Amino acid sequence: MANAIVIGAGVIGCSIALELARDGYEVICVDKAQGPGQGSTNASSAVVRFNYSTFDSVALAWESFHCWKAWPKHLGHLQERYSTIIDVGVVMLDAPVISGQRTSQLFDVVGVPYEVWSSDELQKNAPGIDVGRYWPPKSLNDDEFWEDAKERLGAIFTPNGGYIDDPLLATLNLAHAGIKEGVEFRFKSKVTAILRSSDAVSGVELNGSEKIFADIVVNVGGPWSNQINDLAGVGRDFTINVRPMRQEVHQIDTPLNLLPGPIVGDLDLGTYMRSTPHGATLIGGTEPECDPLEWVDNVDAVNLNRTQARFEAQVTRAARRFPALQIPHTPSGVAGVYDVASDWTPIYDRTDLDGFYVAIGTSGNQFKNAPMVGKLMSQLINQVSNGRDHDAEPVRVRGGYTGNEINLAAFSRKRPFNAENTGTVMG
Repeated sequence: MANAIVIGAGVIGCSIALELARDGYEVICVDKAQGPGQGSTNASSAVVRFNYSTFDSVALAWESFHCWKAWPKHLGHLQERYSTIIDVGVVMLDAPVISGQRTSQLFDVVGVPYEVWSSDELQKNAPGIDVGRYWPPKSLNDDEFWEDAKERLGAIFTPNGGYIDDPLLATLNLAHAGIKEGVEFRFKSKVTAILRSSDAVSGVELNGSEKIFADIVVNVGGPWSNQINDLAGVGRDFTINVRPMRQEVHQIDTPLNLLPGPIVGDLDLGTYMRSTPHGATLIGGTEPECDPLEWVDNVDAVNLNRTQARFEAQVTRAARRFPALQIPHTPSGVAGVYDVASDWTPIYDRTDLDGFYVAIGTSGNQFKNAPMVGKLMSQLINQVSNGRDHDAEPVRVRGGYTGNEINLAAFSRKRPFNAENTGTVMG
């Protein structure tokens, strides 16, 4: 009998499985794909940044950054190859939906080093950038998109942060460490039922026939998480809902390695950009209001091919910010489906079905937090299993590197809607 079943072998599911095994659970991690990290994880830009709208989200990202910096130590088992954090820093351009004052206050309290750049400093420190303010983002067929800027903007720069060079390898690192701790992985295994005994979970059914029994089941199903919750009969008491969304990230060759340095978050134009280890640039969107959101009803039927229209929109916006960018005629990149929470903040919590937990609504922005999410969920499961009423007395976890205390109430299924969020993938 397995003590715990983790549904989903993406980067977060593998992290949770590893930490539960370290805490003495017999863990089975199941996934419908053929191997670890084949879903949303495989389409992640793997950006590591700290610009969030709440203390606990900033603290979680800052602590996770330190885990990435000490990745072999975090994994705890010698491996042939390791993913690496490319620590190039992050530039977040000014935009009305991001309060520079609020961000600075949070960074001060959490302990994140940062600099506030004026327009002149931004222009000096990011060669080739157009510092014009174009807010709000506009579609390419809007004549105002092409108008000259009448104002200039600044930015907040964090010298730490960047991206993980190989998101799939990072997931494989976690899976390998989990196997060394005793985790059993079951792939090509679709969850077709959640087993119950009275008001408690008792396991899962796989592929319509095989039953695996366990006292703990953790839903880390990404864009399939709603379907899994429905199988368990949970969600009625959630104040935050989650829903799958299709997104695209595009890649272009960058002339003269134009963007070798910091990640650029540009909500003013509706994009973000990051370099790659090989001199290319990844460009994604930040859900500007002028673009329709691609909500998904049937995750299994989603078109995972990038589209010309989305490619042109995102890359042209990036070229507006960096005019030297050359826009290729043929799109290159990936499409994926993310599990988006209504306030862009994930749910890491128990449910009203005893023993059934969720790590969902990760919204395309939680890859960076995977190392610590495993620890948060393991602590939560341990304390609730030992009788703690997490809803009344939320579990708190102190970071081993930063000393910051993360209050899991911030990620509760019953939390008030986070009105401070940007309404975008930035959280």
